[in-house]
Amino acid sequence: MAVRHKGGSFLIESVPAAEVFTPEDLTPEQRAIAETVRDFVAREVRPYLDAMERHEFEHNVRLLRQAAELGLTGIEIPAEFGGLGLDKVTAAVVMENMGPAASFSVTFGAHTGIGTLPIVFFGNRAQKEKYLPALAAGEKIAAYALTEAGSGSDALGARTTARLSEDGKYWILNGTKQWITNAGFADIFIVYAKVDGERFSAFIVERGFPGVSTGNEEHKVGIRGSSTRTLILEDARVPVENLLFEVGKGHVIAFNILNIGRFKLGAGCTGSAKYLLGIAARYAQERHQFGRPIAQFPLIQQKLAEMAARTYAAESVVYRTAGLLEEGLAEIDHTAEDAGQQSARAIHEYAVECSINKVLGSEVLDFVVDEAVQIHGGYGFMEEYEVARAWRDARINRIFEGTNEINRLLIPGELLKKALRGQLPLMQAVMGLQDELLGLMPPIFEGAEPLEQEKWLVEAAKKITLMVAGLGVQKYQQQVEREQEFLAGVADLIIETFAMESSLLRALKALDRDGAEAAAKVDLATFYVHAAFARVEETARNLLASLSEGEELRTQLAILRKLGRRDPINRVALGRRIAQRVLDAGGYAV
Repeated sequence: MAVRHKGGSFLIESVPAAEVFTPEDLTPEQRAIAETVRDFVAREVRPYLDAMERHEFEHNVRLLRQAAELGLTGIEIPAEFGGLGLDKVTAAVVMENMGPAASFSVTFGAHTGIGTLPIVFFGNRAQKEKYLPALAAGEKIAAYALTEAGSGSDALGARTTARLSEDGKYWILNGTKQWITNAGFADIFIVYAKVDGERFSAFIVERGFPGVSTGNEEHKVGIRGSSTRTLILEDARVPVENLLFEVGKGHVIAFNILNIGRFKLGAGCTGSAKYLLGIAARYAQERHQFGRPIAQFPLIQQKLAEMAARTYAAESVVYRTAGLLEEGLAEIDHTAEDAGQQSARAIHEYAVECSINKVLGSEVLDFVVDEAVQIHGGYGFMEEYEVARAWRDARINRIFEGTNEINRLLIPGELLKKALRGQLPLMQAVMGLQDELLGLMPPIFEGAEPLEQEKWLVEAAKKITLMVAGLGVQKYQQQVEREQEFLAGVADLIIETFAMESSLLRALKALDRDGAEAAAKVDLATFYVHAAFARVEETARNLLASLSEGEELRTQLAILRKLGRRDPINRVALGRRIAQRVLDAGGYAV
């Protein structure tokens, strides 16, 4: 893409559909990789899910090595260090199609993502040469050790310490890290500790180093087929050359790696949602009640339509974000010594979008899997049916990579920082909005072109978000960070706006390219945009009531009603049309 879109700029820009990356833009090579992953999951992984849930983790290790033989563990590792050095779009493709691998997708994601990428981005050349080839080949397995009993969301509150040995050859680490994925069989841990109890830093720790051990396997509600243990460090001796990046810069590594993790988690959740929609659709056609398949019942069809529309929105967001990340990374000098750090900074530009991916993806998956259980009825609550495991497994995604609550605080917080630094003219946009809203006249949509009303609703959602956010910042000023209910509400407005626009732009791009053949995407975008806008209105109304009262509130609500003026859609007919496509395809259909 030739045009650079700054992170968060979607709130103040009208983005041409042609500039947004969509799943339809995948190359033949990327589609072939998607097919390779799907085939690997279906043929090699899924037959062993029950065994992995029994903690027969030799299968996790074996399957990781098989994935390495296919090149899947080296997607984001530079070619000079044994990987494929491919782009973030391809990384999203891999994680999306790994979603149906249940617990194994957690094993895979921890190894290829948060376990390996700290070395890719922040390791020096010697560290990359030593560790990356083995990680790419699956000869060594990685884990990420950040969380402690007393520091989950507050990562910088960690108590694990590191001090230099008297001879200056080792860092001596003491502490415990909790809930570490892959800990049962990982060879390499990225461990965070405070040097001299103060300076938060990162270290590459090998399982075989003296003083390194792990606790027993945790008994989890879901993702039981992934290894989760405590990492124990008792005077662990870590060679000085295994300090990652710089002393006191561990937070730079942790937070940048989490941005990538959030983006990829959104991709994995999207893949799982698509897979579960297929299971639900096929079951609805097989299950008979009152003499006919339950797929013929309109309430079941409306469930399938809502599942499909939300999945479409999540998928649109994931690939739009992948395109933005690639746009930012295109400027990196990949031959430079600090190429990894440049890449991390470029990814941080889209921290807001990465958090949106995480929150939206995890909550879409929760919605889809819950409805899939409901469609199965009592059978959905039985362990022999696949949706029961999926229901258990999905719940962790709202906690992984920073809880959704923390991410909801990060989204407006990051945008406010950008505005205060002059990196994004949000304040100017808010100030310019005041006069515009007073004279605003909603258009008439009768006889309009397809998606014209939806374009208006997306722009209206942006105006509502800016209006509410501006009023809140004006009221709370320096204390705004304490008003968590307000910040979380604004985050919801931002998330819905980005999802609405991403869904719409994908449909508009398809409409320009394919004409009438884009009908499925037009229907999905229409369905999602109207439902999401109703949520935007409700959230905005509640937030305004918390900010103002009396005549001032009545004036603000009048503006909100004006922005929300629209012709209702026939949601029943639209939902039935979407559901029929899902049933005809036996799953997700665009």
